[in-house]
Amino acid sequence: MNRDNYRETAWNQPFIANRADPFILREGNTWYFMASVPEYDRIVLRTAHSLEGLRAAEEKVLWRAHEHGVMSKHIWAPELHRVFGKWMIYFAAGEKEDIWNIRPFALECLGPDPMEDAWVERGMMQAADPFSFTDFSLDLTVFEHNGKTYCVWAEKVSVGRKISNLYIAEMVDEVTLKTPQMLLSTPSYAWERHEFWVNEGPSFLTDGKRVFLSYSASDTSAAYCMGLLWADAGADLMDIASWHKLNHPVLCTDAQFGLYGPGHNTFFTDEQGEVFTSYHARPYDEIIGDPLYDPNRHCYLMRVPIRELPVFDYENQVKVLKEDKA
Repeated sequence: MNRDNYRETAWNQPFIANRADPFILREGNTWYFMASVPEYDRIVLRTAHSLEGLRAAEEKVLWRAHEHGVMSKHIWAPELHRVFGKWMIYFAAGEKEDIWNIRPFALECLGPDPMEDAWVERGMMQAADPFSFTDFSLDLTVFEHNGKTYCVWAEKVSVGRKISNLYIAEMVDEVTLKTPQMLLSTPSYAWERHEFWVNEGPSFLTDGKRVFLSYSASDTSAAYCMGLLWADAGADLMDIASWHKLNHPVLCTDAQFGLYGPGHNTFFTDEQGEVFTSYHARPYDEIIGDPLYDPNRHCYLMRVPIRELPVFDYENQVKVLKEDKA
Protein backbone atom coordinates (compact mmCIF):
# COMPACT_ATOMS: atom_id res chain seq x y z
CA MET A 1 0.00 0.00 0.00
CA ASN A 2 1.47 3.39 -0.93
CA ARG A 3 2.02 6.25 1.48
CA ASP A 4 -0.99 8.24 0.24
CA ASN A 5 -3.27 5.61 1.74
CA TYR A 6 -1.88 6.50 5.18
CA ARG A 7 -2.30 10.27 4.91
CA GLU A 8 -5.64 10.39 6.76
CA THR A 9 -4.61 8.60 9.93
CA ALA A 10 -5.03 9.11 13.64
CA TRP A 11 -1.54 10.48 14.13
CA ASN A 12 -1.97 13.41 11.71
CA GLN A 13 -5.55 14.18 12.73
CA PRO A 14 -6.26 16.25 15.86
CA PHE A 15 -6.21 14.28 19.09
CA ILE A 16 -8.04 17.15 20.81
CA ALA A 17 -9.24 20.08 18.70
CA ASN A 18 -8.77 23.78 19.45
CA ARG A 19 -6.31 23.24 22.27
CA ALA A 20 -2.90 24.85 21.84
CA ASP A 21 0.18 24.32 24.03
CA PRO A 22 -1.02 20.83 25.02
CA PHE A 23 0.30 19.24 28.18
CA ILE A 24 -0.23 15.54 28.97
CA LEU A 25 0.84 13.81 32.18
CA ARG A 26 0.39 10.24 33.37
CA GLU A 27 0.47 9.69 37.13
CA GLY A 28 -0.10 6.05 37.98
CA ASN A 29 -3.31 4.99 36.26
CA THR A 30 -4.56 8.53 35.77
CA TRP A 31 -3.99 10.67 32.68
CA TYR A 32 -4.19 14.46 32.79
CA PHE A 33 -4.59 16.95 29.95
CA MET A 34 -4.50 20.73 29.94
CA ALA A 35 -3.83 23.36 27.28
CA SER A 36 -4.42 26.96 26.30
CA VAL A 37 -8.04 27.61 25.33
CA PRO A 38 -8.69 29.92 22.33
CA GLU A 39 -10.20 32.62 24.57
CA TYR A 40 -7.04 32.70 26.76
CA ASP A 41 -9.21 33.40 29.79
CA ARG A 42 -9.19 30.28 32.00
CA ILE A 43 -7.33 27.14 33.05
CA VAL A 44 -9.00 23.83 32.33
CA LEU A 45 -8.18 20.23 33.19
CA ARG A 46 -9.48 16.87 32.05
CA THR A 47 -8.63 13.42 33.39
CA ALA A 48 -9.17 9.84 32.27
CA HIS A 49 -7.96 6.32 32.99
CA SER A 50 -6.43 5.98 29.52
CA LEU A 51 -4.77 8.21 26.99
CA GLU A 52 -7.60 7.63 24.52
CA GLY A 53 -10.09 8.50 27.24
CA LEU A 54 -8.81 12.08 27.35
CA ARG A 55 -10.46 12.79 24.00
CA ALA A 56 -14.00 12.71 25.35
CA ALA A 57 -13.27 13.45 29.01
CA GLU A 58 -15.24 16.27 30.60
CA GLU A 59 -13.22 19.45 30.96
CA LYS A 60 -13.33 21.27 34.29
CA VAL A 61 -12.49 24.95 34.81
CA LEU A 62 -10.02 25.14 37.71
CA TRP A 63 -9.40 28.88 37.60
CA ARG A 64 -10.55 31.97 35.68
CA ALA A 65 -8.68 35.13 34.77
CA HIS A 66 -9.06 38.18 36.99
CA GLU A 67 -11.25 41.05 35.86
CA HIS A 68 -8.28 43.43 35.78
CA GLY A 69 -4.67 43.76 36.92
CA VAL A 70 -2.26 40.84 36.96
CA MET A 71 -3.49 37.50 35.65
CA SER A 72 -6.35 39.10 33.71
CA LYS A 73 -5.31 38.54 30.08
CA HIS A 74 -3.48 36.03 27.85
CA ILE A 75 -3.70 32.98 30.10
CA TRP A 76 -1.23 30.76 28.27
CA ALA A 77 0.37 27.33 28.37
CA PRO A 78 -0.68 25.88 31.76
CA GLU A 79 1.31 22.86 32.95
CA LEU A 80 0.47 20.47 35.80
CA HIS A 81 3.41 19.22 37.88
CA ARG A 82 3.90 17.42 41.15
CA VAL A 83 6.95 19.07 42.73
CA PHE A 84 8.13 19.50 46.33
CA GLY A 85 5.29 17.18 47.34
CA LYS A 86 2.56 19.44 45.92
CA TRP A 87 0.41 19.62 42.83
CA MET A 88 1.23 22.87 41.04
CA ILE A 89 0.08 24.57 37.85
CA TYR A 90 2.47 26.96 36.13
CA PHE A 91 1.12 29.34 33.51
CA ALA A 92 1.74 32.71 31.88
CA ALA A 93 -0.58 35.70 32.18
CA GLY A 94 -0.75 39.33 31.18
CA GLU A 95 -2.81 42.31 32.30
CA LYS A 96 -5.92 43.79 30.76
CA GLU A 97 -4.31 47.21 31.14
CA ASP A 98 -1.06 45.97 29.50
CA ILE A 99 -1.71 42.73 27.67
CA TRP A 100 1.97 42.11 26.87
CA ASN A 101 3.12 42.52 30.45
CA ILE A 102 3.28 38.74 30.65
CA ARG A 103 4.91 36.83 33.51
CA PRO A 104 4.87 33.26 34.90
CA PHE A 105 2.48 32.53 37.77
CA ALA A 106 1.60 29.49 39.86
CA LEU A 107 -1.44 27.82 41.41
CA GLU A 108 -1.25 25.26 44.23
CA CYS A 109 -3.69 22.45 44.86
CA LEU A 110 -4.75 22.16 48.50
CA GLY A 111 -5.31 18.43 48.34
CA PRO A 112 -4.17 15.22 46.61
CA ASP A 113 -6.71 15.35 43.76
CA PRO A 114 -5.99 18.04 41.13
CA MET A 115 -9.41 17.60 39.58
CA GLU A 116 -11.55 17.77 42.73
CA ASP A 117 -9.58 19.70 45.36
CA ALA A 118 -9.36 23.47 45.63
CA TRP A 119 -6.65 25.54 43.95
CA VAL A 120 -5.14 28.74 45.37
CA GLU A 121 -3.00 31.41 43.76
CA ARG A 122 0.68 31.45 44.69
CA GLY A 123 1.50 34.57 42.69
CA MET A 124 4.36 35.26 40.34
CA MET A 125 7.50 33.14 40.29
CA GLN A 126 10.26 34.57 42.51
CA ALA A 127 13.77 35.08 41.17
CA ALA A 128 17.17 34.73 42.83
CA ASP A 129 18.69 37.54 40.75
CA PRO A 130 17.62 41.04 39.63
CA PHE A 131 17.06 40.01 35.99
CA SER A 132 14.74 36.98 35.86
CA PHE A 133 11.04 37.63 35.21
CA THR A 134 11.59 41.36 34.73
CA ASP A 135 10.41 41.34 31.09
CA PHE A 136 7.98 39.34 28.94
CA SER A 137 8.35 35.81 30.40
CA LEU A 138 6.36 32.69 29.68
CA ASP A 139 6.26 28.93 29.05
CA LEU A 140 7.84 27.96 32.36
CA THR A 141 8.28 24.23 32.86
CA VAL A 142 9.80 22.33 35.78
CA PHE A 143 11.54 18.98 36.09
CA GLU A 144 13.44 16.92 38.65
CA HIS A 145 16.79 15.34 37.83
CA ASN A 146 19.48 13.79 40.05
CA GLY A 147 17.85 15.07 43.22
CA LYS A 148 17.47 18.66 42.05
CA THR A 149 14.47 20.57 40.72
CA TYR A 150 14.92 22.91 37.77
CA CYS A 151 12.77 25.31 35.86
CA VAL A 152 13.25 26.48 32.29
CA TRP A 153 11.41 29.42 30.77
CA ALA A 154 11.43 31.90 27.89
CA GLU A 155 12.13 35.58 28.48
CA LYS A 156 12.62 38.52 26.15
CA VAL A 157 15.66 40.79 26.19
CA SER A 158 16.94 43.82 24.26
CA VAL A 159 14.83 46.75 23.05
CA GLY A 160 12.34 47.28 20.25
CA ARG A 161 11.42 43.89 18.77
CA LYS A 162 12.94 41.89 21.56
CA ILE A 163 14.62 38.47 21.43
CA SER A 164 13.09 35.54 23.31
CA ASN A 165 15.75 33.35 24.96
CA LEU A 166 15.55 30.21 27.09
CA TYR A 167 16.89 30.31 30.66
CA ILE A 168 17.38 27.62 33.29
CA ALA A 169 17.64 27.86 37.09
CA GLU A 170 17.53 25.51 40.04
CA MET A 171 14.54 25.85 42.40
CA VAL A 172 14.51 26.01 46.20
CA ASP A 173 10.74 25.52 46.49
CA GLU A 174 7.74 25.36 44.20
CA VAL A 175 7.67 29.10 43.41
CA THR A 176 11.21 30.31 44.19
CA LEU A 177 14.44 30.03 42.25
CA LYS A 178 17.54 28.92 44.15
CA THR A 179 20.14 30.07 41.64
CA PRO A 180 20.54 32.96 39.22
CA GLN A 181 19.40 32.28 35.70
CA MET A 182 21.71 30.68 33.16
CA LEU A 183 21.23 31.49 29.48
CA LEU A 184 20.44 28.15 27.88
CA SER A 185 19.63 29.02 24.28
CA THR A 186 19.16 32.06 22.07
CA PRO A 187 17.68 32.03 18.54
CA SER A 188 20.90 31.88 16.53
CA TYR A 189 19.75 30.07 13.37
CA ALA A 190 17.61 31.38 10.51
CA TRP A 191 14.84 28.86 11.23
CA GLU A 192 14.52 30.35 14.75
CA ARG A 193 14.14 33.88 13.40
CA HIS A 194 11.08 34.00 11.11
CA GLU A 195 9.41 37.37 11.80
CA PHE A 196 10.35 37.17 15.48
CA TRP A 197 13.55 35.78 17.02
CA VAL A 198 12.10 33.17 19.36
CA ASN A 199 13.06 30.26 21.59
CA GLU A 200 10.15 29.22 23.85
CA GLY A 201 7.97 26.29 24.95
CA PRO A 202 10.65 24.02 26.54
CA SER A 203 9.88 20.40 27.44
CA PHE A 204 12.04 17.89 29.36
CA LEU A 205 12.80 14.26 28.51
CA THR A 206 15.46 11.81 29.70
CA ASP A 207 16.49 8.32 28.58
CA GLY A 208 18.74 7.81 31.62
CA LYS A 209 21.90 8.56 29.68
CA ARG A 210 21.05 12.05 28.50
CA VAL A 211 18.59 14.80 29.24
CA PHE A 212 16.80 16.50 26.37
CA LEU A 213 14.99 19.81 26.12
CA SER A 214 12.85 20.42 23.08
CA TYR A 215 11.73 23.96 22.38
CA SER A 216 9.76 25.98 19.83
CA ALA A 217 11.14 28.63 17.49
CA SER A 218 10.06 31.51 15.23
CA ASP A 219 6.65 33.18 15.10
CA THR A 220 3.38 31.25 15.41
CA SER A 221 2.75 30.99 11.67
CA ALA A 222 3.57 27.94 9.54
CA ALA A 223 7.23 28.79 10.25
CA TYR A 224 6.81 27.69 13.86
CA CYS A 225 8.98 24.63 14.47
CA MET A 226 10.85 22.70 17.14
CA GLY A 227 14.52 22.52 18.07
CA LEU A 228 16.46 20.31 20.47
CA LEU A 229 19.05 20.71 23.24
CA TRP A 230 20.71 17.89 25.15
CA ALA A 231 23.27 17.17 27.89
CA ASP A 232 24.74 14.07 29.51
CA ALA A 233 22.58 12.87 32.40
CA GLY A 234 25.45 13.23 34.89
CA ALA A 235 26.50 16.69 33.74
CA ASP A 236 26.07 19.95 35.62
CA LEU A 237 22.91 21.31 34.01
CA MET A 238 23.72 24.80 35.24
CA ASP A 239 26.93 24.84 33.19
CA ILE A 240 26.35 26.01 29.61
CA ALA A 241 29.30 23.86 28.51
CA SER A 242 27.22 20.78 29.36
CA TRP A 243 24.64 21.56 26.70
CA HIS A 244 24.56 20.86 22.96
CA LYS A 245 22.21 22.40 20.42
CA LEU A 246 21.10 20.83 17.16
CA ASN A 247 21.63 23.14 14.17
CA HIS A 248 18.38 22.22 12.41
CA PRO A 249 14.75 21.81 13.52
CA VAL A 250 13.54 18.40 14.63
CA LEU A 251 9.93 19.03 13.61
CA CYS A 252 8.53 21.56 11.15
CA THR A 253 5.72 22.11 8.66
CA ASP A 254 5.07 19.30 6.21
CA ALA A 255 2.29 20.04 3.72
CA GLN A 256 2.04 16.47 2.44
CA PHE A 257 0.84 15.36 5.85
CA GLY A 258 -1.34 18.43 6.40
CA LEU A 259 0.54 19.75 9.45
CA TYR A 260 1.60 23.39 9.69
CA GLY A 261 3.53 25.22 12.40
CA PRO A 262 4.11 22.34 14.84
CA GLY A 263 5.41 23.27 18.26
CA HIS A 264 5.00 23.73 22.00
CA ASN A 265 5.23 20.06 22.83
CA THR A 266 5.36 17.96 25.98
CA PHE A 267 6.69 14.43 26.41
CA PHE A 268 4.96 11.55 28.16
CA THR A 269 5.40 7.78 28.46
CA ASP A 270 2.59 5.26 28.07
CA GLU A 271 2.05 2.12 30.13
CA GLN A 272 4.27 0.09 27.79
CA GLY A 273 7.19 2.51 28.20
CA GLU A 274 6.79 4.08 24.74
CA VAL A 275 7.68 7.78 24.59
CA PHE A 276 5.17 10.09 22.92
CA THR A 277 4.91 13.80 22.44
CA SER A 278 1.85 16.02 22.34
CA TYR A 279 2.20 19.20 20.29
CA HIS A 280 0.00 21.69 18.53
CA ALA A 281 -0.23 22.42 14.81
CA ARG A 282 -2.72 23.74 12.28
CA PRO A 283 -4.26 21.81 9.38
CA TYR A 284 -3.70 24.77 7.01
CA ASP A 285 -1.20 27.55 6.40
CA GLU A 286 -3.36 30.45 5.18
CA ILE A 287 -4.14 32.48 8.29
CA ILE A 288 -6.16 35.67 8.22
CA GLY A 289 -4.90 38.21 10.74
CA ASP A 290 -2.58 37.56 13.66
CA PRO A 291 -1.77 33.81 13.86
CA LEU A 292 -1.68 34.10 17.65
CA TYR A 293 -5.45 34.55 17.67
CA ASP A 294 -6.30 31.87 15.14
CA PRO A 295 -8.26 29.30 17.20
CA ASN A 296 -7.38 26.26 15.12
CA ARG A 297 -4.19 25.10 16.74
CA HIS A 298 -5.04 21.52 17.62
CA CYS A 299 -3.35 18.95 19.84
CA TYR A 300 -1.65 16.14 17.90
CA LEU A 301 0.27 13.08 19.15
CA MET A 302 3.46 11.50 17.83
CA ARG A 303 5.48 8.49 18.93
CA VAL A 304 9.11 9.49 19.63
CA PRO A 305 11.71 6.72 19.36
CA ILE A 306 15.01 7.55 21.04
CA ARG A 307 18.13 6.49 19.22
CA GLU A 308 21.08 8.82 19.59
CA LEU A 309 18.54 11.64 19.82
CA PRO A 310 14.73 11.66 19.95
CA VAL A 311 13.24 11.10 16.50
CA PHE A 312 10.46 13.50 15.50
CA ASP A 313 9.57 12.31 12.05
CA TYR A 314 6.31 12.33 10.09
CA GLU A 315 7.64 9.58 7.84
CA ASN A 316 8.36 7.48 10.92
CA GLN A 317 4.71 7.80 11.98
CA VAL A 318 3.67 6.26 8.68
CA LYS A 319 6.15 3.42 9.23
CA VAL A 320 4.90 2.84 12.77
CA LEU A 321 1.31 2.78 11.53
CA LYS A 322 2.17 0.17 8.91
CA GLU A 323 3.90 -1.97 11.52
CA ASP A 324 0.92 -1.68 13.87
CA LYS A 325 -1.44 -2.78 11.10
CA ALA A 326 0.74 -5.72 10.03
